[in-house]
Amino acid sequence: MIALVDYGMGNIRSVRNALVAAGAEVLVTSDPRDLKDAGGIIVPGVGAFSDGIANLHRSGLTEALTEQVLGASKPYLGICLGMQFLAETSFEGGTWKGLGFLNGTVQRLAPGDKEKFKIPHMGWNDVELTKPCPLFAGVEENPVFYFVHSYHFAAHRQQITGVCHHGQEVVAAVWRENVFGVEVHPEKSQGMGLKVLENFCRLADRGNA
Repeated sequence: MIALVDYGMGNIRSVRNALVAAGAEVLVTSDPRDLKDAGGIIVPGVGAFSDGIANLHRSGLTEALTEQVLGASKPYLGICLGMQFLAETSFEGGTWKGLGFLNGTVQRLAPGDKEKFKIPHMGWNDVELTKPCPLFAGVEENPVFYFVHSYHFAAHRQQITGVCHHGQEVVAAVWRENVFGVEVHPEKSQGMGLKVLENFCRLADRGNA
């Protein structure tokens, strides 16, 4: 079972529908206790980092995520804002502490040509897969995914598995052990997005076997 975390921000319905299409059993939940019984955990999200992390703290999900992801080594997939939560610090509208599951900071996009490369970065973009990652097993070379974001996770190089270019290099995917994050929206990315979700579900099943 995949626990799809609902903390009041994010396109929960679209992500759930995509997971069901990928063959997953999905529980949409805001109850920290449900994470204990999940084979894998997905945290989606759109909106401001400060509001999102505050909602996680308020609901007790921060502690539950730390316990289940770092303590119990359950697969975690962060989508967009859910990926940015993995950072140590965000500089979106102030300075905010993230979950700290991965090394790096969340910074505003700063393309060199702001007339040509608009913010937010919205629409389809090629992704360069920079090293093998089980989340992208079977995905074609230089796949195209859908993006919607104004900030990005400037992660440490060894944790980066995919990048795109929007007037600057932008981290599109990260991975360390059981922790995965994608700046892309797989639920809006048609076949390639479904493949990513299918791969995550297999990882969750394998860890729960």
